[in-house]
Amino acid sequence: MSRMSVAAFLSKAKSSLAQSLRSKGDTPAAFVIGNESADLDSITCAIVYGYVHSNTPAARKAGKYIIPVTNIPASELRLRPELTALLKHANLKPSDLVTLDDLGKIQDVLPPSTTSWTLVDHNVLQDALGEHFSASVTGVIDHHEDEGKVPEDAQPRIIEKTGSCSSHVANYCRETWEHVSSGASTSGAALGQGDGAIDDSAYTVTWDAHVAKLALGSILIDTINLGDSNKVTEHDKKAVKYLEAKINVSPQTSKTYDRNTFYQEINNAKSNLDELSLQDILGKDYKQWTEGDLRLGISSCVRSIEYLESKQENLVPGLIKFAKEHDLDIFAVMTAHNDGASFQRQLLLLAVKEGRAIDLTKKFADQFEQKLQLDHSTTKSEDSEALWLQLWEQKNLAASRKQVAPMLREAMR
Repeated sequence: MSRMSVAAFLSKAKSSLAQSLRSKGDTPAAFVIGNESADLDSITCAIVYGYVHSNTPAARKAGKYIIPVTNIPASELRLRPELTALLKHANLKPSDLVTLDDLGKIQDVLPPSTTSWTLVDHNVLQDALGEHFSASVTGVIDHHEDEGKVPEDAQPRIIEKTGSCSSHVANYCRETWEHVSSGASTSGAALGQGDGAIDDSAYTVTWDAHVAKLALGSILIDTINLGDSNKVTEHDKKAVKYLEAKINVSPQTSKTYDRNTFYQEINNAKSNLDELSLQDILGKDYKQWTEGDLRLGISSCVRSIEYLESKQENLVPGLIKFAKEHDLDIFAVMTAHNDGASFQRQLLLLAVKEGRAIDLTKKFADQFEQKLQLDHSTTKSEDSEALWLQLWEQKNLAASRKQVAPMLREAMR
């Protein structure tokens, strides 16, 4: 019935998942899962939500774990150096996470009625998991456009604009987290370094600080250290204040914590793509949608199109290769980067297949050019398979993939 570190929790969550799979549903399973791009925000949202709600006295007494799922195969974790950098602050490594590899062919093993799913950083369960378990979605915390797929009586059901979904998760978990933290004793033991189950506050305040750093890292990355006025909301400010209080109450973490230094460390890791290939970069932060008989994919990148061209001299064949491997009709690459003087965005849009895909990409351009403040920087057509390709400088810096994806999907409908 005692608390445990986040590392011990993830180990227990993996064991709980394995037990449910072995029992083929005789042991019910509860999951919290981020979106399929598995960016830093999605991953930490799931870990923080699962950790806090698995450490309540009732959950500990019943031995119930909410299993946080990182929504990619384990092999793709290497594409996220910022994740490795952040996990170190909680004494974690990428192999500690529960990934799609741990789930295996879960849809062939567990009946939907034996599972419950909470979605974080998205509000539609996609792909094979969505086909099998959508009816088992019981909760959502998100900051994207509400697609109306999660029932109105879901608990929680938070879908509201904020810079980072981790802000929503931290604020929602706050009351439960404080209840969990208040159960620790105060024996005055030395600073906790272990991972095992214990209720001594000398350990638990440090474990709380580790979890707080996970959420905080995502918020600072998503809001550019709270400096992006287009993104930052009161939800973000409130969450940062609370999480930093968690960090500062721990003698172990408060000694070395500095917000700017912490942000720069994670951001520098995120921006370092030098060891990745073009295909790796395109897949690093990628999401896709199906509208009718058309499939759209969007890759987000923290470096410019010119940087991508340095990875492959003729960029277009590389883009087409990625699009065809994902069976896309329309493929977009969105960059958000700092050229040393200012923050900039670019949007590259590619129609790979003939017919409606070309018409719809042109329709999108006509319909949203003014709203996105698209500047026709160049049209690239080096490859005959690129049936329609346009690159713009996007002057509306507030419009990230979160805003552009619904526009493209609207044009596709």
